[in-house]
Amino acid sequence: MRFELFVASRYLRAKRRQAFIGIITAISIAGVAAGVASLVIALAINNGFRQDLQDRLLGSTSNISLERISDDGIRDWPALLERLSRQPHVVAAAPAIFEQVLISRGPRARGAVLKGMIPRYERRVSDLLNSVVEGSAASLDEKVAQQQTQSQTALGTNRHATQNAAPPSPDDLAGVEERLAAMPPIILGKDMADGLGASVGSVVMVTSPQGELTPYGMAPKYVYFRVAGIFNSGFFDYDASWAFIRLADAQRLFGLGDLISVIEFKIDDIYKAEAVSRELEDAAGQGFMATNWMEQNKALFRALRMERLVTFITIGLIVFVAALNILISLIMMVMEKTKDIAVLMSMGTRRRQVRNVFIAQGVLIGVIGTAIGLAVGFALSYAGARYHIISLSPEVYSIDYVPFAPRALDGLIVAAVAIGISFIATLYPSWSASRILPAEALRYE
Repeated sequence: MRFELFVASRYLRAKRRQAFIGIITAISIAGVAAGVASLVIALAINNGFRQDLQDRLLGSTSNISLERISDDGIRDWPALLERLSRQPHVVAAAPAIFEQVLISRGPRARGAVLKGMIPRYERRVSDLLNSVVEGSAASLDEKVAQQQTQSQTALGTNRHATQNAAPPSPDDLAGVEERLAAMPPIILGKDMADGLGASVGSVVMVTSPQGELTPYGMAPKYVYFRVAGIFNSGFFDYDASWAFIRLADAQRLFGLGDLISVIEFKIDDIYKAEAVSRELEDAAGQGFMATNWMEQNKALFRALRMERLVTFITIGLIVFVAALNILISLIMMVMEKTKDIAVLMSMGTRRRQVRNVFIAQGVLIGVIGTAIGLAVGFALSYAGARYHIISLSPEVYSIDYVPFAPRALDGLIVAAVAIGISFIATLYPSWSASRILPAEALRYE
């Protein structure tokens, strides 16, 4: 152990007559530890929110969406989808239709985003169908074109019966089951299903605001669907307002023929989405527009970055206050040890060594406090990430718990900042100690 570090460590272990200085030193260490732990936890929460939102968004939606600039839909989409699937960085592509509808069950109704898709393609670009917690999405894979036509005819003539105003009699039970089996399937989000009071096997009515022309003018078009499954993505916006049906059912409901509204893509590197979206626009030809996940959520991630900076500055003030405690404790230590410093200097200790003694003392306080703070901060962050100890309202925050994602890089940055501030706090006291004149300090001894 070097001379300066040895003396500094001895000074930190205050004797009984220096108990007050020892208390100030302990408070300084606790302040540094509290600031470091708070910063680690706050940055872990910020990283957790960012990572969780990004994972949920990318798991629930595609990386890139290609659509027509005009509203007439995409024609000849199978050939276009096949051609664009061979573009560089494209892993998978899927056709889809998005429309706003009204979903109702009895007196309850909810506005919803209805997505028509082909499951074997959809599973390649999104994970929502894999989050079905009740029922099954397997019925969306059934190829029952004839049954779909029959179901729509039957439902149009027997729509009062499908509402199940009263339980069916045993004689009619087989007929009711046949009608239910003939209905096209729909997958609802968990919160939407709860709001409608629907469960697997329930019948819901989907109303298209586009309507259809009748002898009495435009009338809303509606079709009854059987709830085949309920998904729970953990993202409130999707669970409360999204529903899935087969692409063919959506085309019939909205009267689109063989048109789709968007082609969705999954790519191999999500951070190349902007460049790949431009390439897809060029490959698709004139009249197409591509948007990517970064553009769609730019404001959200910018807000998270700003929140991270503000959090770092605000909670970093705790470390600054601890640095003031270090400054005060070292000044008091210099005043207490004036005679000791004079004796050391009269015995040949150089001014640089005296200065280094108090620098080492302040840095030791910072290092001890930082080590304690890192241990506490990472322990609490890992516990929060594992056990989800802090709950949230999903209606407000879109997730039901506070996510923690501690990173080693953040710990290194926080440690460097804390030790750096502790070092700066030692500059004046150490300089003051090195300027003591031995003859003046020992004149009356």
